Amino acid sequence: MNIALIAHDSKKELMVQFCIAYCGILSRHSICATGTTGKLVSEATGLPVFRFLSGGQGGGQQIAARIQCNEIDLLLFLRDPISTRSTDPEEANLLRLCDVHNIPAATNIATAEALIHALDRGDLDWRNIVNPKR
Repeated sequence: MNIALIAHDSKKELMVQFCIAYCGILSRHSICATGTTGKLVSEATGLPVFRFLSGGQGGGQQIAARIQCNEIDLLLFLRDPISTRSTDPEEANLLRLCDVHNIPAATNIATAEALIHALDRGDLDWRNIVNPKR
């Protein structure tokens, strides 16, 4: 599966710790991320991470484009709901695209852990039945 990682600045360390904890599972999949998040995760885990631009430079939009092209299977987007605007149109569009294309998306650590365990169990393989083009 192709997994995309995005983390707000205040959540980057949490994303790194998450990826360290689940490195064994993540290593069996293709990982992409926005620039800084990808760099931190790759350095901490040794996982190969395809890096897009940083979020502020359009990395989130690049991931959104990959979702539109059916090239992302799972999004882990650790957002900071306190310090950011929940009405950010770019974020709203990214999450809307996940809904349109049936991409499982986590926006907090609890959901990220639920999805990573489901991925490990093979519970997310239904996407190949629903979307046989993948």
